[in-house]
Amino acid sequence: MSGEFSMMMAGVGGQGLVLLSNIVGEAGALAGIRVVTGEQHGLSQRHGSIQVHLRIGERVRSPLIPVGSADALMSLEALEALRYIEYLKDGGVAVINQRVLHPVTESGEMVKDKARKYMGLEEVVKRFETVTSHILTIDALSIANHAGNPLTENVVVLGAMSVLEAFPVGPEPLRHAISRIVPKKAVEVNLKAFELGAKAARERFCKEMACRPK
Repeated sequence: MSGEFSMMMAGVGGQGLVLLSNIVGEAGALAGIRVVTGEQHGLSQRHGSIQVHLRIGERVRSPLIPVGSADALMSLEALEALRYIEYLKDGGVAVINQRVLHPVTESGEMVKDKARKYMGLEEVVKRFETVTSHILTIDALSIANHAGNPLTENVVVLGAMSVLEAFPVGPEPLRHAISRIVPKKAVEVNLKAFELGAKAARERFCKEMACRPK
């Protein structure tokens, strides 16, 4: 791989974002691709904001992505995607889980201002449309439930990202990495979640962007 690829990964504590970064790192090692990551956890392990800077390429040295230069943003929660929108470059790819988990601070403001409304997925997408037209929102929780375990929604989102030609790590090393990293008893359901996420992305996204061959 001659070029570089940077992806901001975002989510909420407990969604398995760090597991995803480990899977991508392991898949990169299996494929002979250099992957560098930098993680930042919120104040709380559970429900706090988490971001992972993921950079791929032989010449990459710093794990941190400069603002406005991420080729992709992958988020396990819609509001967390918006929190890190400034990292996505113009025309970049955004793969966003449709799940919205409102922070306690927002609920507090709702108590003070009765006319105020919660921000939803539609508002998030509108903001992203000012940066890029390449936006995929996916109901990862529903797909994870269909796979057999709601805890696999993180792998559903990874499956959706994996079909894009621009993403340097192919599906096969990602499958091998999933098999190596997740607990043995959960391998089968995670692989199913990965495939269902990829299928959903192909049905909705590949008409707009270049995707890998099946």
